[in-house]
Amino acid sequence: MSYQTLTFRKEASFLTPEKENIGIITLNRPDALNSINQELLTELDSLLETIRKDQDVRAVVITGAGRAFSVGADLREAEKLDEPQVREFIELGQKVFNKIENFDKPVIAAINGFTLGGGLELALACDIRIAAEGVKIGNPEVAVGLIPAWGGCVRLAKTIGRGRATEMILTGGQIDAKEAEHIGLVNKVVSADELHSTVMWTAGTVATKAPIAVRHAKKIAAKAMEIGIEEGNRMMVDACMVCFKTEDIREGVKAIFEKRSPQFQGK
Repeated sequence: MSYQTLTFRKEASFLTPEKENIGIITLNRPDALNSINQELLTELDSLLETIRKDQDVRAVVITGAGRAFSVGADLREAEKLDEPQVREFIELGQKVFNKIENFDKPVIAAINGFTLGGGLELALACDIRIAAEGVKIGNPEVAVGLIPAWGGCVRLAKTIGRGRATEMILTGGQIDAKEAEHIGLVNKVVSADELHSTVMWTAGTVATKAPIAVRHAKKIAAKAMEIGIEEGNRMMVDACMVCFKTEDIREGVKAIFEKRSPQFQGK
């Protein structure tokens, strides 16, 4: 499919050079610093559904074209909306970012430049965040009379704790990648030249693991801050029973005894 605000390609990882099992989504509005408008959200929603059905794709990367990951909502478009349209825009963003958080394949944010407002909220919806040195990250919404409404007020607090999240949101300030790594907002910081290779190595590593097990582990981990250990234990038992019935677990055990890499089929 052809998209106006995104590009999509599949690449092979270093670990499985014979398989194009990494899907790479690039926000492609570089002249607008990849600001997020309704068209981009709609296209991203559609693309995710296409990727969901593609059994070859085992992991997804989201990044931005040019010098920004994304600077957030397209305010030039948003200021033209009436009240019902604003609500629709906010709810559409929430829907798409929720889809990313609950996606049945791991999603990695390759943070290559400015990551502000809705751009940070997009990154927060991903499972893993890897940033290039020197990038600026923040939630400046209050500086223009808004709040982080695409999940940011909740996801940021879950990720870095209430105190730090409240400070970032209420001051509207920005931090650099190293500070983001220090507070747990990003998993890793590398040089700009190493960003793609590091992300692909990480995505490739995940892509070699059993897809059904990965999907269930991701689902439970996403709920970890909301549930108690008893509910978590029940979820883990149920997930293990699903995994126990798969061909993948038999392949995984067999590969250990045969001293080779497993070839998981997601079955």
